[in-house]
Amino acid sequence: MQINFSPITRRTLIFSFFSGMMALFVRSMDASETSAEIWTLTNEEWKKKLSPEAFSVLRKEGTERPFTSSLNDEKRDGIFYCAGCDLALFSSKTKFNSGTGWPSFWDHLPKAIDTKLDFKLIVPRTEYHCSRCGGHQGHVFPDGPKPTGKRFCNNGIALTFKPD
Repeated sequence: MQINFSPITRRTLIFSFFSGMMALFVRSMDASETSAEIWTLTNEEWKKKLSPEAFSVLRKEGTERPFTSSLNDEKRDGIFYCAGCDLALFSSKTKFNSGTGWPSFWDHLPKAIDTKLDFKLIVPRTEYHCSRCGGHQGHVFPDGPKPTGKRFCNNGIALTFKPD
């Protein structure tokens, strides 16, 4: 089966691809400057450290089912940490109820995450990872509340919470 793209669609696809590659290049340069400590474990070491579900999300960029994480309903003051390496990622002050079924935040802590473009659903999305261990956290969307207008939609299994 051959799929024919119109010239505009092909041009848009090519532009998106090269924009994504450039964003990855720029982001990877930025990450090496900001991350004080980078974790490099083998898949076997990660499998020993994480549950199978957490390994799927954090190391294989999986997604947990919506409304399955108790952190979605967490309302106490505190900090949300990467479940892989315990890096502080989000403050409870930026958490909000997005109604999506995943813990959502309108901002992250400084130097906590790195981003890249994700084409898994063909349409480019911005995926974000822990800046220390590279663990997949979720995707960021432009439909969040003020002041940033962003929604960092996080897999609950990729986080731990420590109350103040």
